[in-house]
Amino acid sequence: MTLSRNIKIAAVVVFLAIVFIAVPAVISASGRFDLYYTLTSVALLSIASAGVWLTFYIGRINIGQGAYALMGGYVSAILVMNHGWSFWLTLPVAGLFCAAASVLIGLPILRLRGVYFAMVTLVLTEVARLLALALPITNGAKGIVSIPLPGALSVFGITLIPDFATLQNSRLAFYLLAVTLMVACFAVMYRLVNSRIGKLCQSLQQNEELASSIGVNIAYLRVIAYAVSSFFGGVSGAIFAAISQSIYPSSFTVTDSVNFMLNCFLGGLGYVFGPMLGTLVLYFGWDLLFQTGQFQLLIYSGLMIVLMLVLPNGLLSLAEMTRKKG
Repeated sequence: MTLSRNIKIAAVVVFLAIVFIAVPAVISASGRFDLYYTLTSVALLSIASAGVWLTFYIGRINIGQGAYALMGGYVSAILVMNHGWSFWLTLPVAGLFCAAASVLIGLPILRLRGVYFAMVTLVLTEVARLLALALPITNGAKGIVSIPLPGALSVFGITLIPDFATLQNSRLAFYLLAVTLMVACFAVMYRLVNSRIGKLCQSLQQNEELASSIGVNIAYLRVIAYAVSSFFGGVSGAIFAAISQSIYPSSFTVTDSVNFMLNCFLGGLGYVFGPMLGTLVLYFGWDLLFQTGQFQLLIYSGLMIVLMLVLPNGLLSLAEMTRKKG
């Protein structure tokens, strides 16, 4: 047990050293500063995908995360542009707004299971897009543009985070922000899954009737998991809006919601860190296949089918298979 714990701690330390020290050093040495935006996108997409993974953990197929990412982006943009709020204050507010909305939406739809729940959540993203087009506060198809970069964050007169507009390299700042939130997100997920509540959530995935018969409040757990999932989506959407300094109804579509789900499948539904690996592989894999031109989508789809047939438990199951063979 102690050896296994030490290995996990060592793995975490190595991972933190890579994302916070090695990656910036390599990018600085190579001069490929455009990679900051790419890796920032991967980190934020990982956060949104982690929320989808959590709904899978309670036995629900969630294809509606794009709706909450879009909602979070608009909430942050509207508060910054129309009401003069600090970006740092809008970040948790966007997440909480999405969590509250998901509770209202989730109370009726979380009673559904399987493909029925999946189809309803799939519609949510399109509904969110149409609302963004129709509501005056979102500025319709024109979207919200010229969103200022995040300002300084000060506590008791001490500046914790400088104004991004004054930085020589704001891409590095956004990268550090994104990976910090990604690490915090997956730390929360790991703690949640290995807690008592996590074990109860897992029981919903296996047999809801049996869990209910022994006194588990399945409705409460479903809503809590869905709210946390939506919170992650809202936060990632808010940061995306700040990075691009704009938000449009088409910023997050049904395709994005499907990709969030695929990230979880590819990494492994049985592993907390599956969405992170799945997002990394899927994002860079799609870019690498760009060289194939018109065959890009065909090759991409074929590879996804093969991977799901060969590794039904995701890429992270390779390590477990290797360990068992050893």
